[in-house]
Order: sequence, then structure tokens, then C-alpha cells
Amino acid sequence: MARSYDAILEKTALQPTRQGLRDLLENDDPELLQALTRHAYHVKTRELGRNVYFRGIIEFSNICTKDCYYCGIRKSNHLVNRYELSEEEILREARWCYENHYGSLVLQSGERRDPAFVDKIEWLLKEIKSLSHGSLGVTLSVGEQDLKTYERWFQAGAHRYLLRIETSNPRLYSSLHPKSHSWEERRRCLDYLRQSGYQVGTGFLIGVPGQTFDDMAGDILFLKEIDIDMVGMGPFIPHEETPLGSSAPFDPLRQLTLGLKMIALVRMVMKDVNIAATTALQALSPTGRELGLRAGANIIMPNVTDLAYRRGYQLYQNKPGLDENAVEQRINLEQSIEALGEKVCYGEWGDSLHFKKRQKG
Repeated sequence: MARSYDAILEKTALQPTRQGLRDLLENDDPELLQALTRHAYHVKTRELGRNVYFRGIIEFSNICTKDCYYCGIRKSNHLVNRYELSEEEILREARWCYENHYGSLVLQSGERRDPAFVDKIEWLLKEIKSLSHGSLGVTLSVGEQDLKTYERWFQAGAHRYLLRIETSNPRLYSSLHPKSHSWEERRRCLDYLRQSGYQVGTGFLIGVPGQTFDDMAGDILFLKEIDIDMVGMGPFIPHEETPLGSSAPFDPLRQLTLGLKMIALVRMVMKDVNIAATTALQALSPTGRELGLRAGANIIMPNVTDLAYRRGYQLYQNKPGLDENAVEQRINLEQSIEALGEKVCYGEWGDSLHFKKRQKG
């Protein structure tokens, strides 16, 4: 049976259509999943080799001005113990990444746009570049900003930015956010990031209540339409202290399967972009991130945040790795990645090949 899918997958990779992608997403044949991930892994190894790049993620603050209905650190969740790492704490973790030969790190936090926050990020970027002698690549994931702010941060040393749009369907977006949140503004920010010179990343919630297979197919085509460089997407996992925490039945196996299918299809369609195997996959299966790599992902984001703060940054329930320090996580990930026959590329930025090709063109 698996062989019968090969022609369909080849056609989808060459000429993706909304109907074709939707048919693959809603087909629950286990043999399709095997054929799909096998095909996507072949595309990855052909385009990018068997290389995995680490991005040490520093979750430096859970203070957020947004109120998204699915997020555990939303503004209205008063049960969260809010925190913000000091500059010295952030630089200590950045130095750990540098000394342990991580090529890159990610600064991630709740969304803010106040002047003090903007200035802090700019200062941190300059200091991280200084302490690493310019060798650490820096990705930012700190939300919607104006064009001037994005430009300031790019000039200070950031060169990649992840801003998840969560869904390409504005109507679905409005059902997941209060009226003060704007899909159009978030989309505009992706344009600002491209204008500023960043390698631009975005992504989606997969299997969120109200989402259809047609929406997910549209998400994949959206990535192609905007010519994205990086993708960070993960299965929806409810958080009990949010409006969506108990709004629909939750099937971990279904969510994991959808997550792997989306990774595989994006790899087939976009071919040479960077795709992250997110922690949400690991929350659904102990080997979730490894399965993500086998489905076509090539980026892992080990958490290097101090253990004292990790429980405060749970966007969804039962986030893994809360008690696993950075050293333990590095050792465990390295062993599991090597067991797959892949190589961790230490000391390299691992920039998006898709971005590099566009720059040359």
C-alpha cells in the first residue's frame, strides 16, 4: 500500500494544491504517514544533509501584553508567577551557549513594546555579540513590533526572527484572540521583518479547536506564498488556565500525527527552509522531537533557561524538560540524534539555505 502513495507525494511536492494537501492531511492511513515521512526525510537529506542545528533557547520573561485564548502566559492568567531575568542572568546563559559551542541562541519572551523592553533587547544583542566575539547567531522571538524597532535590533546583531502567525485564516485567528488582536497587523510585521533584512520565520498552531484540514492546507500554501525562510510550528496542547483549556476533546496521538504530517508536507513543499522539531512534539511523545527530525525537521531548540524559572514559562500543559538542566539536555539530545544517524553541527549558525539562495538571486 505504501508504494501506491509515492506518485501522489511526488506530484504534491512538485505542484502542491489546496485539495491535494487537504486529502493527505485528512487521510488517517498509518501507511500514508510512513510514506509521507520517508519521502520528506529523503527531501531533507538531499537538500540539507543529515545535519541538525541547536538553538539554545532563553525564555527570559513571561510578562506579556497579549491575551491569546490558548496561551498559558496570557495577560489574564493571574495564576502565573511572572518573572523577568536580569541582564546578568541572560548573559550568563548566552555565555554557556558560547562555551558549549552552540552556534546560535534564541531570545524568547512574552510580547511587549514598551521603550524599556526595546532598549533592553538592543543592549543584550550588542553584549551577546561582544562576549561571543561575534560567533553566536541570535534569533529573536518577542512578538509584534514596529519597523523602526525591528531595524534597531537587526543593526544591533539579531539576524533571524520567529513570529508565529498561528493560522493563515483571519477568521480562525479572530476566534482564538480578543478583538484587540489583529491578524492583519501580525501579517504586516512579517513584511517589516523581511524589509529589515532578517531571515524570517513563522508557524502555526496545529489541530487547534475550530481548525479544518482546509485551513492546515492553506497554512502550507501561505508559507510558500510569502517565501518564508524558517518554520516553527507545533501541535495544539491545551492549558487548563485558558479559555481553550477544556473546550474540545484532546487526543495526543492525533495531535502528534498531525504535527508530523505538517512537518513532512512543509519539507516537501518548501524543501530547503529550516524547520524546528518543537518541544510540543516531545510533550506528546518522549521521542517526539526525534520523530520530527525523521519527518523532515533540522532544528532543535534545547532549553538553556535556569531551572528556577522554567515552570513560569508554560504556554501549554505538561511542558517537558522542566527539571532537565542544560548539560543533561545537551547530552541526551546528542545521543538520540546520533542514534538516528544524524550529526549535531556545533559552532555553526545553520542559516536557512532558502534565505541564502534568495540573497544570491
